Amino acid sequence: MEEIILEFEELEILRPKKRWKLYFVVLTEHPTDKDKWILTTIPNESHGVIQLKPRAENKIYFEPQDAVGANGLFVLDRNMPESRRIKVRVFLRHSRENARNAGQILSDVEGALGDEAFGQVTNLLGRTNPWLVIGKEAVQKVGKILSNIKDRDFGLITMDEEFGPEFENQSELDRMNNFSTGDARLVWSWATRNKS
Repeated sequence: MEEIILEFEELEILRPKKRWKLYFVVLTEHPTDKDKWILTTIPNESHGVIQLKPRAENKIYFEPQDAVGANGLFVLDRNMPESRRIKVRVFLRHSRENARNAGQILSDVEGALGDEAFGQVTNLLGRTNPWLVIGKEAVQKVGKILSNIKDRDFGLITMDEEFGPEFENQSELDRMNNFSTGDARLVWSWATRNKS
């Protein structure tokens, strides 16, 4: 069985401010139900934010530099979809509070979606953190719901991937793009491996 893995490798904030409290909201297709998507936050600790201070010069390297075989920030892994395609949306947010309760964000989205949300589950996509299950039609509402949380919005990156012939000669490919606001840039990698 072939498996796919998504990791974040490097984040750069393209704004002059040097002090940030960041978190990601990750939205992707449900691994077994084609009519549902799932949503989580990273980091997912109860006060989870990634602190970025002036000495870091607005950059975070999730993958250790010059370390052969090192990994970045693990986002998800799952069996290869039958179509060999996956859809992933990632929002970047700056918390205006000193701490951000990841569970509260999921609860806020769940409450705003009402009957388009189907509760929280754990142990999906290689992570133990909770994921909120939502209807496929509700995906387009998530950005608006997040904008009602009084945090700075760095926008969205689409990380959709089709695992084509380029993965035959190498098992990992790096991708890079700016978030939709143009205020931050992310490097991520998609990898494939055979599961024993």
